[in-house]
Amino acid sequence: MTDEEKKLLDTFETKVRHLLFLHEEEHRKNAQLAALLLEKEEEIRTLKAENSELQRQYSNLKSALTISLDGGDVRETQKRLSKLVREVDKCIALLNQ
Repeated sequence: MTDEEKKLLDTFETKVRHLLFLHEEEHRKNAQLAALLLEKEEEIRTLKAENSELQRQYSNLKSALTISLDGGDVRETQKRLSKLVREVDKCIALLNQ
């Protein structure tokens, strides 16, 4: 093997090693991003559950405030109570199926 061929072979070997290193580096980055994605998805699920709970609490508070009015807004109270009765009726209908 000539010196020129040895140089070419060494250069080729160096470039292959460099490509392998880059591949491993990208593989590590990909794994880190996949872990981060899972973490963010879990955070989103947690925030959605928290949002749902806060909306439920807000609705309950709104109902309590509407019911506890001193006759100041009787129509709103009647609407809210009617809505609650309809929701209960739907739940009963679903249970009877």
